[in-house]
Amino acid sequence: MLPGSQLNGPTRQRGAIGLMAAATLSLALVLMLLVVDTGRLYMEQRKLQRVVDNAALEAISRGGNCLPGLTAATYAGQSALRNGYIVNAGNTLATTCGMLVTAASGLRTFTLDATQSGAVRVAASRTLISSFAGGVQALFSAAPVSLNTTLNASAVAAKPQPTIAQLNIRSTLASVDTARSNILNPLFSGLLGGNVNLTALGWEGLLNTDINLLKYLDRLAINLNVAAGNYTQLLNTQATVTQLLQAAATVVQLDGATAQVITALGQLQVAAANAAPVRLGEILQLQTGTTAAGLDANLQLLQLVQGVVQLANSKSAVAATLPVNVLGLAGVTVRVKVIEPPQFSAIGDPARAKADPLGPDRIYVRTAQVRTMLSVNLPVLSGVTGLGNAVLGLVGTLTPTLNALLSLNLVDTLNSLGCLLGAGCEQLDPKLLPSPQIDIALDAGGAESYVTDFRCPTGNTGSKSLTAHTVTSVADLMLGKIDPTLAFSSAAKPTVAPLPLVDLGIVTCHKILGIGTCNPATHVQFGAGGIALKLDTSVAENTQNLIFSSNTPFATPANLKLPPSIQSAAPTSNIVGSLSNTLAGINLIVYKPVGSNPLGAVITGVASLISDVSTRLLPVVTGLISPLLDPLLNNLLSSLGINLMDVDVGANMTCGQTGKAYLVI
Repeated sequence: MLPGSQLNGPTRQRGAIGLMAAATLSLALVLMLLVVDTGRLYMEQRKLQRVVDNAALEAISRGGNCLPGLTAATYAGQSALRNGYIVNAGNTLATTCGMLVTAASGLRTFTLDATQSGAVRVAASRTLISSFAGGVQALFSAAPVSLNTTLNASAVAAKPQPTIAQLNIRSTLASVDTARSNILNPLFSGLLGGNVNLTALGWEGLLNTDINLLKYLDRLAINLNVAAGNYTQLLNTQATVTQLLQAAATVVQLDGATAQVITALGQLQVAAANAAPVRLGEILQLQTGTTAAGLDANLQLLQLVQGVVQLANSKSAVAATLPVNVLGLAGVTVRVKVIEPPQFSAIGDPARAKADPLGPDRIYVRTAQVRTMLSVNLPVLSGVTGLGNAVLGLVGTLTPTLNALLSLNLVDTLNSLGCLLGAGCEQLDPKLLPSPQIDIALDAGGAESYVTDFRCPTGNTGSKSLTAHTVTSVADLMLGKIDPTLAFSSAAKPTVAPLPLVDLGIVTCHKILGIGTCNPATHVQFGAGGIALKLDTSVAENTQNLIFSSNTPFATPANLKLPPSIQSAAPTSNIVGSLSNTLAGINLIVYKPVGSNPLGAVITGVASLISDVSTRLLPVVTGLISPLLDPLLNNLLSSLGINLMDVDVGANMTCGQTGKAYLVI
């Protein structure tokens, strides 16, 4: 046996297995403790998570909010208590409200905002005895050993995203050239009360730029010191036109708008320095409770500018007076006033709108009601083809009768003792077209559209559609004598007085044997009768349902933020042609003598000429109106986003989620 061989023999290895067994059992015990302890913490964490999940779901499902009253916190606390969670020194429960924001990457985050209730977050913490694993970790660290472990859990619940629809009555401008810029500049200058001098590129830039509604409202809330997300309050907050335009400029600049657009908005801000304060909610309708996600839509920037300018003018007593040559109407004075501003865009849940299409939850848009007054001077009338011959013919027809009346009046005067002694007597004072001008007032606008029905796909079947009931333009036309100081009242329609064509008036004279003077101030209009012209009528409206669907020739309503689907609601007939037909049916107003004037005995002779006067004069007047209204309709009103020939209605709709409240984070 070699020396030292006994050291490595079985005798020396006795007990090794026992040590290994002890070590293995110790390790197994430690692992068992870790499993049991970790399982305990896992189960407690799971229980705590279940508490906050249920609390968040109940708070949002019951319509909780974080406004005064703290109903969301109350609902969450009741749910936690039912699930065995008691709030005390070791257990906390916090409830907050806000909204979900989805980043471009698709990641959703919760944004705290006590004024919103689109999402509710519930956070809880629970203190337990420290775990075995924590104690072991503390042995190998410098940190003091903690006897307690705090578990934390949070959950965010939100309502299902509703279906959101957007309607707008779009501007009918397709492009802006130098000629149209020459109309827009004086028009907007008059409406705002300041000097607007934009280039055609500036107007074109506004026309081709979109602005995000959500970004715009958030920026405006900052500028007006309104709580973020409280859009109802924001829309009802009074603001200056400059503030509204400044917020738009900030948003489009951040989104990369061109220098021409920024410059144009800056010039409009300066021009609007003295404009009346306004409320944005008067031209932009948001259904109550519309979430931030529902406001993530685009608007055409020029439409927004048009709406703000028209809203400001409707609050002002000033009517814009355009230069006589702007519309190519030399010798014509044109005044424009916005009587009722537009509601050019509306957003909301179509299900609520369908239940009551014209109720408080309606999705409703309308064009502005614009009153335009043209005062046409007599020299312009005389230059119209055929009018001079008609006037000469009328004079030639009436002259013998008027002379006969004068002769008869002289005989009566000679037989009157009063006139022989120089006392006052009456004498015929005939006037042909005594007024130097004809006034034409046109109330344009009133086109409206609102949601009456919708459909969203169910599962993988069906398609979406949106129905908008649309009533196209109603135009009120008045012709005669109109007081310009009363023509632009927003409270009532203007009153129109007949335009005298033939005035057989009476004046008081002082003559002896036919020699003396007559006082023109005593002229009694139509004292011995006469003929006048007056028109106060409406052009017919057209009602139809516009259906935006893949089953129609028009595209399915596009999702929000995409260019809208457009349909044009055309009237049943040409507006100008309809006006001509209306004018062709005018009847002249025939006035009888006033009182018992003996001159009235021969009015029958004048009345017999009425048919001849009508034949000669009415075609000329009818032919005069359409050439004046053509540039008014085609140039001026379309520059305000109004076109009586057609109304463009744009529609967007994003179908929402189904079911009840759900956990989102």
